[in-house]
Amino acid sequence: MPNPKRRHSKSRRDKRRTHYKATTPSLSKCDNCGEMKLNHRACPNCGYYAKRSMFVPEA
Repeated sequence: MPNPKRRHSKSRRDKRRTHYKATTPSLSKCDNCGEMKLNHRACPNCGYYAKRSMFVPEA
């Protein structure tokens, strides 16, 4: 396996890392109550997912 002959500089490392960005989670509107929720998860406000009650949220 080839190994690097010289150390890469911090600026070169940081240039490569400029594309590593955090993305905002995609949200959708709950069909039951209209609150914003994470996709493919039960609504934390009403407890519904795919028009079925999954759990009763604590008040």
